[in-house]
Amino acid sequence: MVRIGVVADTHCPEFMDELPPALLRGLQGVDLILHAGDVGGRSTLARLAEVAPVEAVRGDHDGSLRELPTSREITVGGRRIALAHGNRTRLIEEPVTLVGTLSLGLVWADLGLAGSLRRRYPHADVIVYGHTHRARAEHVGGTLVFNPGAVYMVDAAEAARRLDGGPNWFEWCWLQVIRHRLDTVVPSFGLLDIGDAVRARVLPLR
Repeated sequence: MVRIGVVADTHCPEFMDELPPALLRGLQGVDLILHAGDVGGRSTLARLAEVAPVEAVRGDHDGSLRELPTSREITVGGRRIALAHGNRTRLIEEPVTLVGTLSLGLVWADLGLAGSLRRRYPHADVIVYGHTHRARAEHVGGTLVFNPGAVYMVDAAEAARRLDGGPNWFEWCWLQVIRHRLDTVVPSFGLLDIGDAVRARVLPLR
């Protein structure tokens, strides 16, 4: 069996000074780490590489990591795995963010994201993505589509911290609303066990 650690949306050091110790402990013993984008900086990849080899893709917050591809496909344990961040055109992203924010986190539409990824990678056995900051595992057309959730999450305390830092106008407006969110946000990462079958698990970081 091959065990893969799956992380996404670390935003470190963009919004986090360092990776959570619980994440590094939880990844001990994995054979490979997949990072589904919004890494935050090269230091994050270097820290993860101290635990296990890392395959990563570039997210929409990773403008400085131009060396990373926006997607990649690898084979592990005889299974084809596609890795992408999962962000789409602004015509989709902006309405989703607006509704999610105005509903104080209670409504986050995926608008067929899993199916879209399945069409994009028709030969993959597993598709790993991030971006939504919401953990999810589902089978679409025989393919496991897996989001491990986000290592970095914005709750009321984090929104207040960022507001104290003097964000730009757009971010200030978003944080002023989302700090009152009604949904429960829990940072998480995932594990993929690949053997005769593929098993996906989400592990909370709190």
